[in-house]
Amino acid sequence: MNNSKKVIVVTDGDEYARKTLDYLAKELGGTCLSYLSDNPTQASSEEIQKAIYRAKEEPVYVLLDDAGILGVGAGEKILLDLANDPDIEVIGAIAVAAHTKNTEWSRFTFAIDLNGELIPYGVDKQGVRLPELGRINGDTVYSLDQIDIPIVIAIGDIGKMQGKDDVKKGSPITRQALEIIMERGGLI
Repeated sequence: MNNSKKVIVVTDGDEYARKTLDYLAKELGGTCLSYLSDNPTQASSEEIQKAIYRAKEEPVYVLLDDAGILGVGAGEKILLDLANDPDIEVIGAIAVAAHTKNTEWSRFTFAIDLNGELIPYGVDKQGVRLPELGRINGDTVYSLDQIDIPIVIAIGDIGKMQGKDDVKKGSPITRQALEIIMERGGLI
C-alpha cells in the first residue's frame, strides 16, 4: 500500500462540515473533496475514487453523509468501495454524532468532547459526553465497523458543538481529530 492514496473519511457532508474541512485542509495540508460532498452524498463511488487518484496532496479528506437514511446509504456504500480499493488507504475516520434517536452506531478508538478532552465515552451532536462506552450514534457510521480503519475518532457536529468548533475559532475539535489521525498515519 505504499503508493496508495492516504484518505481520511469524515461522516458529515453539510455546509458546516464543508467549510470546516476546506479551512483545515489549507491549514494542515491535504486535498479536501468538499465539492463532492452533500447531505446526502450524491456523488458516485467512481467519481470520488477518480477525485482521490487525481489529488495532488495527501491526505485526501472525503466527506460522506447519508442524511439520516437508515441502513447502508450512499455515503456508507462509498466508504465500503473506498476500503476495497487497493489504490486507496483509509488511514482514519472522523465519526460524527447524530441525534441519539438514531438506531445506527459504531465503535470508535476514542472520542473528543466539546472541550477538547479525549474520552472513552460517546458524544452527542453538541460534543457532550454520553454514558455509552465506546459507541457513537450516527447516520453514516454503520459501515465503519465493517472495515479495517486504524483509528476512528468520534466527535460532535463539525463546525458547531455549541460554537466551540466554529471555523472562526479555528475549528479546534475537528483540527485535533485530524492531527491525531495524520500523526498516527505517518503524515506529520
